Amino acid sequence: MYKYEIELLAPAWRELEEIADMHLALVGAKSAKSITDKILDDIDRLRISPYLGKACEEQLLAIDNYRRLVSGKYLCFHRIIGRKVYIYHIVNSKRDYPKLFGTE
Repeated sequence: MYKYEIELLAPAWRELEEIADMHLALVGAKSAKSITDKILDDIDRLRISPYLGKACEEQLLAIDNYRRLVSGKYLCFHRIIGRKVYIYHIVNSKRDYPKLFGTE
């Protein structure tokens, strides 16, 4: 079975660090490690099944073939280009995420 390559882009890494920092401050180190491990494990599943999750329904995101993977209360926005999965953003599902992509 072919495995896709995963690349977390700079904004996604920053967002993952912010999520970890928030959990560290509110709940502690164990929670910060647990949540980041879960998100990274869920993203890693895209290596085998890059079409997990749903295609984005927002028109401007759908045009560019963005998909979203749910990881707990977080959404991981990604695109599949060739044999590579690019992770663009990792955000709380309650966030107004279309603004991240310049859409409203």
